[in-house]
Amino acid sequence: MGLPTDSVTLTPAQVEEINKHLSAMRHDINGDLALIVAATELIKLNPELIPRMLNTLMEQPPKIRERADKFSMELEKMLGISRP
Repeated sequence: MGLPTDSVTLTPAQVEEINKHLSAMRHDINGDLALIVAATELIKLNPELIPRMLNTLMEQPPKIRERADKFSMELEKMLGISRP
């Protein structure tokens, strides 16, 4: 991984942008996790719902990873970190 060789300075606007992206990512991931919790609670109450809820459960981890990856790439770009 190519890290910057000099100090990285961020403007207040860049810090604000990072904070907005981080806040949005946290919000979206919390929503994804809430769906997982809701689906498991419904399954506990009504096991016949497993086939319907299984898709909801399976969809969430890739969405969470995608959100985290997107944020990481944006942050790396802003900090001048390059990938081989």
